[in-house]
Amino acid sequence: MRVMITGVTGFAGSYLAEHLVDKPGVEVYGLKRWNSPMTDILPVRDRITLIDFDLGDPHSVYAAVREVRPDRVFHLAAQSYVPMSFRAPVDTIRANALGTVALLEALREVGGDPVIHICTSSEVYGEVPSDELPITEATPFRPQSPYGVSKVAEDLTAYQYFMSYGMHTLRTRSFTHTGPRSKEVFVAPAFAKQIAEIEAGLRPDGIVKVGNLDSTRTFLDIRDMVEAYWLLTERCPAGEVYNIAGDTTCLVGEMLDVLASLTDVTVKAEVDPALLRASDVTRQVPDTTKFREATGWSPRIPFEQTLKDILDYWRAQVSLRALRAER
Repeated sequence: MRVMITGVTGFAGSYLAEHLVDKPGVEVYGLKRWNSPMTDILPVRDRITLIDFDLGDPHSVYAAVREVRPDRVFHLAAQSYVPMSFRAPVDTIRANALGTVALLEALREVGGDPVIHICTSSEVYGEVPSDELPITEATPFRPQSPYGVSKVAEDLTAYQYFMSYGMHTLRTRSFTHTGPRSKEVFVAPAFAKQIAEIEAGLRPDGIVKVGNLDSTRTFLDIRDMVEAYWLLTERCPAGEVYNIAGDTTCLVGEMLDVLASLTDVTVKAEVDPALLRASDVTRQVPDTTKFREATGWSPRIPFEQTLKDILDYWRAQVSLRALRAER
């Protein structure tokens, strides 16, 4: 079985590659930009086939698809940072929405009837009124960022290709997922990095810069998320859409409290206005019944273990950077 992962050098893509390389009969083909950092895929670099492509170039996308002729596709490549989408809305929509069209067109033209996972986001739902919680797959779209708009376009495009051409598309609306290697621009690793810097004496004031601590999130470990993605393609019928999320729902401030409990240093939160979004999605409370009943999946990794692993990762990163600075 030929499995193609777009965005293989990214956070989710690298973990998915690690999850798949030991599966019998699976050949992993990873699509990446020519200048993508390779750090996250070093553990499996020699066990997968890497192909350069660019979502913004339909000819490049078609060439990659024709070369691989995949049996399964996991489309994870995206501009995935919400604040960046406000600064670069055109690039975000071009990469996410038009890039998905280019991929689906290439897969349609090459043929072979692969199973295609299109990864969208809980951001498609936007700010859901409290009387409509929890969020189900039938909750209306109310995107509040260019990123959310781009993911609505991805979602509906995948559905259209199923309806129009009978292609085996599957959509996931993924809620907050995190873990070691997640970039420091995201909330849990941002806090963990700053705590590691406090431990190392690099932040003597003990201050952690924060954004909106009153936002409600539902957290899932990335290692559980990629297992869910695989089960999606194994067990779910074409054309369907599923919320995927963890079991831990809490305020962002409560997540910071858990991280602070994992260290002996004193942590003081201070709001940084630069970290507040132009419009924020503060009530991410999902219903994942549909996916769990379809696949039997449930998270295995406890929330506190995820946060401990993230903190340990950033402790190692801070120490490594300090050693490099001394040379």
